[in-house]
Amino acid sequence: MIGAALVLVSVLTSTLAFRFGAPLLFIFLGVGMLAGEDGLGIYFDNATAAYFIGSTALAVILFDSGLNTTWRSLRQVAGPSFVLASVGVALTAALTGAATHYAFGLPWLDALLFGAIVGSTDAAAVFFLLRVGGIAIRDNVRSTLEIESGSNDPMAIFLTLLLVQVIMIGGDAGDLSRELLTGFVAQMGRGLLLGLAGGYLIVLMANRLPLQGALYPIAILAAALTLFGLTGISEGSGFLAVYVAGIVAGNAGIGGLAGLRRFLDGMTWLAQIGMFLTFGLLTTPSQFIGVLLPATGVALALIFVARPLAVWLCLIPFGYRRNETAFVSWVGLRGAVSIMLGIIPLTAGLENGQLLFNAACVVVLVSLLVQGWTIGPMARWLGVAVPPRIGPVERFGLELPGTADHELIAYRVVAGSPVLQGSRLPRWARPSLVIREGRSMRFQYAGRLQVNDLVYMFVSPPFVRLLDRLFASPKELAEGDEDFYGKFVIDPSQPLPALAEAYGLELPAGIADGLTIGGFIGDRLGGAVEVGDRVTLGAVALIVRDVGADGTASEVGLAIEPEAGAPKLPLFLSGREMWDALKTRLRRKG
Repeated sequence: MIGAALVLVSVLTSTLAFRFGAPLLFIFLGVGMLAGEDGLGIYFDNATAAYFIGSTALAVILFDSGLNTTWRSLRQVAGPSFVLASVGVALTAALTGAATHYAFGLPWLDALLFGAIVGSTDAAAVFFLLRVGGIAIRDNVRSTLEIESGSNDPMAIFLTLLLVQVIMIGGDAGDLSRELLTGFVAQMGRGLLLGLAGGYLIVLMANRLPLQGALYPIAILAAALTLFGLTGISEGSGFLAVYVAGIVAGNAGIGGLAGLRRFLDGMTWLAQIGMFLTFGLLTTPSQFIGVLLPATGVALALIFVARPLAVWLCLIPFGYRRNETAFVSWVGLRGAVSIMLGIIPLTAGLENGQLLFNAACVVVLVSLLVQGWTIGPMARWLGVAVPPRIGPVERFGLELPGTADHELIAYRVVAGSPVLQGSRLPRWARPSLVIREGRSMRFQYAGRLQVNDLVYMFVSPPFVRLLDRLFASPKELAEGDEDFYGKFVIDPSQPLPALAEAYGLELPAGIADGLTIGGFIGDRLGGAVEVGDRVTLGAVALIVRDVGADGTASEVGLAIEPEAGAPKLPLFLSGREMWDALKTRLRRKG
């Protein structure tokens, strides 16, 4: 009764969080704290059970996150994401450990242990805030953050376990370094291999076994959790394994994917709520008073120094813009993983175990309040937020045999939309039904569309965005376009030299005469084009406004002042900028 009531209170409280923009995970954690021994008096002191609940919930969240990660996103940002997940975590842990040593006066090993505990970003918090928070971020930045958070837990877990072991039984620096390297490679390697194998086995099981509809998603989730446990028993990273298995299953044509995603959506919400409620109950807020000031200082050092410096050093080789690096460094949310890792020194009986656990809780609270509350404003200020795309009212995934791929979508007709002004629906849209004033009718017998009509049609997913503007209101069509996409719209199929001549621009060396504007953008972006991408050409910026079904720019905007409104930060110089500055300095000396 108490558990169900707490879940219900968390769900009902979430409506207030949405209204005031508060981070929901902070609300869930707060409900648990208020219900605990310092609040309503519910006594919960089973750290082992809390660790088990948190691990299981995180495995569910990571499997769902992997299921929604595309191969295209993974290929595009695999390098920077995995550097952040390994080198970045180690750097962050070392820098945070130094801050902890001076803030608390702890021995160096204990301080470094605390740095490892809070060293990784929290997958639950990052996925939740980026996907549920209603913030549209450029694809490469969002994918970097999601894949980093989904794969950086193994490094933090390994560092924590290793340092706990060294503190308990001792060991010299040489042994520590060798064990660190071999253990990390072994854990990551086993997690990756078992994740790949497990993912393909899950797909094989899903596509071969004739399971009853309601049992199907339960079997898939149970298989993923079995993989999680099996990988842990074999001393691999279970978290990495379930994340990789989710990626494989989501991209390998698993049957019943639409229903599976709907099921996992609910399970992920339940996992989030259960995990943060449990951790909230485990904490004793009255004990935070003794560590509040130094722990807050460490949290601020982590947010403003350790994480930004580690992210910048890791992303230098990958050509990220300054504002993109700044945003990646800001979304370094600490959450359930840090609390879960804080339980380890507590259960191991370390002398400073309780202090480290309480300090980790304070760091998580500060991170959720400072960073979680400001992700949206920060994304807009740095210019990495994409204006929300106009889209259908409803989308229904269809389980079709073979390679057939269509969705049933519904648009509501609004006043002033192009579809009311005479624009015809393309043949491939296959409109089938119109709902008008509560009555359904076939599209061919509905006559001219009217305001508030609901139009249902079967469309292949890559073509959905091509319909958005036909059903958009004039306000939606104009909102954000000038500020983000530029004041002028140009045809990407036109030759680039003609654009350069019209605006008096100097073309880079080696540009072919017949190169189109769209081809130039694709070449500069390495073939991976997404809405909101910018390519600078002299005094103008070319902005991708829309992408066609073939993955190339189908509509391009032009801005006279590149990235107008976004600040040009003096920090986070990219590798190219530093190389150009070095060449300029050498030329001046020469």
